[in-house]
Amino acid sequence: MVEVAAMEDNVVFRIVALEMPDNVNLILGQSHFIKTVEDISEVVAGSVPAARFGLAFCEASGDCLIRVDGNDDELKTMAADHAGRIGAGHSFLLLLKDCYPINILNAIKNIQEVCTIYCATSNRVEVIIAESVQGRGIMGVIDGEKPRGVESPEDVAARVRMLRKFGYKRG
Repeated sequence: MVEVAAMEDNVVFRIVALEMPDNVNLILGQSHFIKTVEDISEVVAGSVPAARFGLAFCEASGDCLIRVDGNDDELKTMAADHAGRIGAGHSFLLLLKDCYPINILNAIKNIQEVCTIYCATSNRVEVIIAESVQGRGIMGVIDGEKPRGVESPEDVAARVRMLRKFGYKRG
């Protein structure tokens, strides 16, 4: 964790880098209820049965534990570690293998207690955290790198070919 700046009223902003292996996708979000753990797990298992996943949810009251679920021990451990480093109440981190966020994202957004999705990506992510005396909150994310230019006609053709390869575009 890198401390970026200290502000008035004892609020400190930090950046937490999420270090993921190349074959892991993630969804970072905020929810409001302990039932989130069961509901997200059911969505993943019901939408993409072959998916491997690890889920961590930071409670914001009561025991204030990091609740963990999933079907892959390595991903569960990694999710719990990163969720602990983020440490923001009611945040959840879902790590995925053999599944892309696009396959489950709408189902997760439709879970009653899910409030916000900050990102769904396989890129490097930095989570911008604000910390006060009360606790921590996610201010936003840096998802990947900044643009290097505008796509050319060749880049458009390559994008369309890739979408066709993955089955998202026909013709």
